[in-house]
Amino acid sequence: MIRINLLPLRASKKKESAVQQIVLFCAVIVIAAAVVMSLYVVRRVQVANTKKDITAANAKINELKAKIGKLQELQTLKEQVKKKLDVLAKLRKDKTGPAHRLATLSDSTPDQLWLTGYSESAGNIRISGVAYVEELIAQYMRALEASADYMNVELIVSEQTEVAGIKLKKFDVTMKLKETPPPAAKK
Repeated sequence: MIRINLLPLRASKKKESAVQQIVLFCAVIVIAAAVVMSLYVVRRVQVANTKKDITAANAKINELKAKIGKLQELQTLKEQVKKKLDVLAKLRKDKTGPAHRLATLSDSTPDQLWLTGYSESAGNIRISGVAYVEELIAQYMRALEASADYMNVELIVSEQTEVAGIKLKKFDVTMKLKETPPPAAKK
């Protein structure tokens, strides 16, 4: 019988199998390294994009802060202008108001009645004076009540006094200013 020695064939198959396993192991390691590297690169790109977005958002925030600062400055200027316009309107109103009221007082004053005192505060007016008779005081009060400037005319005191040997009636009258509507703003 012929005998064939198969031992070297098994050893060569074993060597061949070991080489294949080593090559397969190296291929798996290379593929795994490639996958890990690609995931790393993808993450780095995402991080870089996120940093760009953050930088852009911070730039936008700074730009908006500058605009808000300008808006607040404009708001402050607007308030200052409004205050100045209010002061001007009040000055215009007060410029004609007292002169007109004093003219009404003068026109309403009858002969033989003299005013000795006038005080005004917060829309309340107090007038002092003297007259020959009480009827003149009553006539004066009716004229003031009928005017467009005064309301709630009240006699506080009416007493007899003597001035230079003449008997006169001394009086004090209080009244309130009628509220006048502010002039319409011109467009």
